[in-house]
Amino acid sequence: MSKQIEPKITTLAETENYIAWQADEPDGETTYHLELGLVTLHFFREEWIELIEIYKSLD
Repeated sequence: MSKQIEPKITTLAETENYIAWQADEPDGETTYHLELGLVTLHFFREEWIELIEIYKSLD
């Protein structure tokens, strides 16, 4: 039986209702996650960077 390696989880930001976290997967991929109440959005690195860029462009 092979031992499954779990991703390394890092909390990026957290409020009373929301949390943003990243998972460094065993295969080298980093994924980003936004938990917004009952909804969780999942992003690959390129998508996350684009999300941050659009957020920064908001006034």
